[in-house]
Amino acid sequence: MKKNMKGNDILKGTFLVACGASSFGMLASFVKLAYAAGYTTAEVTFSQVILGLLGIALLNLFKKKKTTDLKENKRDIRNLIIAGTSMGFTSVLYYLSVSFIDASIAVVLLMQSVWIGVVIESITTRKIPNLSKIVAVILILVGTVLATNIIGAEIKLDPRGIIFGFLASCSFAGTMFTSNSVATHLPALRRSLYMLVGATIIVGTFTIVTQVGPNNSEFFMKILQSFSDNTKGIRDFDFSIMYQWGLILALFGTIIPPILLNMGFPYTGIGLGSIIASIELPVSVSVAYLLLNEQVIALQWVGIILILGAIVLINSTLLFKKTSKNLINNTLHT
Repeated sequence: MKKNMKGNDILKGTFLVACGASSFGMLASFVKLAYAAGYTTAEVTFSQVILGLLGIALLNLFKKKKTTDLKENKRDIRNLIIAGTSMGFTSVLYYLSVSFIDASIAVVLLMQSVWIGVVIESITTRKIPNLSKIVAVILILVGTVLATNIIGAEIKLDPRGIIFGFLASCSFAGTMFTSNSVATHLPALRRSLYMLVGATIIVGTFTIVTQVGPNNSEFFMKILQSFSDNTKGIRDFDFSIMYQWGLILALFGTIIPPILLNMGFPYTGIGLGSIIASIELPVSVSVAYLLLNEQVIALQWVGIILILGAIVLINSTLLFKKTSKNLINNTLHT
């Protein structure tokens, strides 16, 4: 009976992680559609984080507190808010990337966070990555060349989109690192709340500096002009984004994914969960093809498969360790 329950738990976790990752995978296409409707990067990012923050705050308000729940202290809150700033940078940089290049290409660049995470881990632990991780990094880099079709001439790649996409992957790697190391003793919903506060600070600052400020102050306009020559189209913040696209972006990008992933990972474990979460990549590319008619050639799918294979390889040690442990436990209980 315990063996069947264990299998059911893993199946449940697999379903939750897959749904959470798929939800996040759809996000880039929705952002593209919001851009097509005339909304700016500032409007898209701000509506997502502010509505997401309100949604998570309400969920925390109505969540029944367990006696085992630990209370956060000032240090926990400060560290989570600081950690959450990387979430804000990821949103801004990723959506800027999407504004210059195809959504299917932007998500491939975002997945570079996998090998960047290996580098961060190597630096923090002061250990050289093992052979499987080195091979996985090589596979990701080769897969990226194929998936972005840099060699081919069919897809035009704006250098600005490439740079913003890579910076987003660096920020996303930082988010993953801090999410697994900062105040992990607190419930997932509460941690998400404080991290979203940090994300909102970054996105709010970006919105003021790039749109609200320049449209209402010469001081902010001069600051923006020192970074960009294209300041003619700056206008008032369009609050219709909140009900037009903000709710969808908040649900699929800020509320649903963290809840489902935090629910699913305890059942699957880090190794299996990370492999399942990589479904985000093919889902994002497929949705971009279906909704946006973005071109995806066979060579790009080969690159995507290589990246997915690298993710499996990079988590193989954790996956096999967990599988072996489960087999031993099941044997002992029979």
